[in-house]
Amino acid sequence: MDYQNRAGSKFGGGGVASTSTTNADRRERLRRLALETIDLEKDPYFFKNHVGSFECRLCLTVHQNDGSYLAHTQGRKHQTNLARRAAREQREGSGKVDSITGLPIGMVGQQVQVRKNAVKIGRPGYKITKTRDPLTRQLGLLFQLQYPEITPGVVPRVRFMSAFEQKIDNPPDKSFQYMLIAAEPYETCGFKLQAREVDRREGRFWTWFDEDSKEFWVQVMFKTEREERYSGVPGLAPPSGPRR
Repeated sequence: MDYQNRAGSKFGGGGVASTSTTNADRRERLRRLALETIDLEKDPYFFKNHVGSFECRLCLTVHQNDGSYLAHTQGRKHQTNLARRAAREQREGSGKVDSITGLPIGMVGQQVQVRKNAVKIGRPGYKITKTRDPLTRQLGLLFQLQYPEITPGVVPRVRFMSAFEQKIDNPPDKSFQYMLIAAEPYETCGFKLQAREVDRREGRFWTWFDEDSKEFWVQVMFKTEREERYSGVPGLAPPSGPRR
């Protein structure tokens, strides 16, 4: 710390450091120490978006710098989510690998119970339409999938997966993420999307299964550049409701 040139101190003397200055210096020292021992490029949940912010794919949080992200990884929320994921994978992992994603079946179908020796009948037909919200100008995609032979009582399930979780595209490209849709007896199908934050507010992200036509609808809206930039900054984040 620069004690000599601090405002209010005499030449050659060291003024008393304020609490904020001491905390800032401590955070910087911890950041440098962490960067020497932790390689962020090998962190499967670390992602740098197109606006320069850092995201945690596990906890869905946004950080303005790498020091903030490193502090988050040592926090209770991140450690709790890591423990929950490890316990879930150990409980549900059966050792079998899904042919589409390269992941253990327990990870892919955590919400869809996979029966042993179930006969798959191929992938469903689908249609993708690009959308744009006329008020917020958000870009999105509308997926329409046909399941005419779906198992009675089964509703298709959706799961998002980072590039580091899948084993098909190698090496993984962190510029993309994957959306998986599973429904027995069809094979799990995956869609490769831009690695942008999905807007999960009501009316932005939704799913609907038509029992009569056996069609499954999924709408995915991506947050705008401003929403991604300021989503973690109090007072600067855009309102949660639609614009008028």
